[in-house]
Amino acid sequence: MRPRSWPPGWRTWAEPVLRERHEGHVAWLTFDKPERLNSFTAADYRDLHRALAAALADDGTRAVVLTGAGRAFCAGADRSLVDGSAAPERRAEAGREFDALLEVLRRCDKPLLAAVNGLAVGFGCTMLLYCDLVLAADSARFRLPFTALGMVPEAGSSALLPRRGRWGDVAWATLSSEWLDAEAARDLGLVWRTVPDAALHGEAATTAAAVAALDPEAVQATKRLLATGRAEAAHAAAEREGAEMRRLAGRHGAPPE
Repeated sequence: MRPRSWPPGWRTWAEPVLRERHEGHVAWLTFDKPERLNSFTAADYRDLHRALAAALADDGTRAVVLTGAGRAFCAGADRSLVDGSAAPERRAEAGREFDALLEVLRRCDKPLLAAVNGLAVGFGCTMLLYCDLVLAADSARFRLPFTALGMVPEAGSSALLPRRGRWGDVAWATLSSEWLDAEAARDLGLVWRTVPDAALHGEAATTAAAVAALDPEAVQATKRLLATGRAEAAHAAAEREGAEMRRLAGRHGAPPE
């Protein structure tokens, strides 16, 4: 079923990372560039932003599930955006699209689920902090690699992650840039439930359908209540993170973006 409110021309986005399908009142958004581990370019940030905005505007969509194709859920930003090989205008565009995506994630009042099927790195991890229910395959692996890259956490995660996990677990995951298995990610608060690999999508479908079967206005109102203050905290944290990122870039003589 195609939602009535998808933006005009949405199917013509160049080489999209995103594949969309519907099961009843549940929209499935699959990151589908397995050859690059579903990493995000500026266009991919834009596509996810538009798809989520359309789902929020569509009365027929009551829940959204994010998942990945191949051996990764999402490997975060495309390598060219991290190693500086992308042109400055491309990096600036990615920054604008990233901010627009964060805005729609912050204001999302419909249940947002994730089915983490493999590697979740960088933004592949921090986007989970905006999801209400995260199911992970037993083989999934997670990494917040920012200090190893000479960077700081992003997407407001420096505020959102401490709200989820114990301080020591949060500090180790963010300071060390070490890999986490699915159980450790659950202890950290990134994951709600771990399931056998073969059961991941079935469990996610059952969970999403159960929520989507309920009174949608009551569900959305409940999410707004539960998330009170989260958007403001995430936005303020993202501003602080951006300032630190620019300071670190300037330390190495790179012009601030």
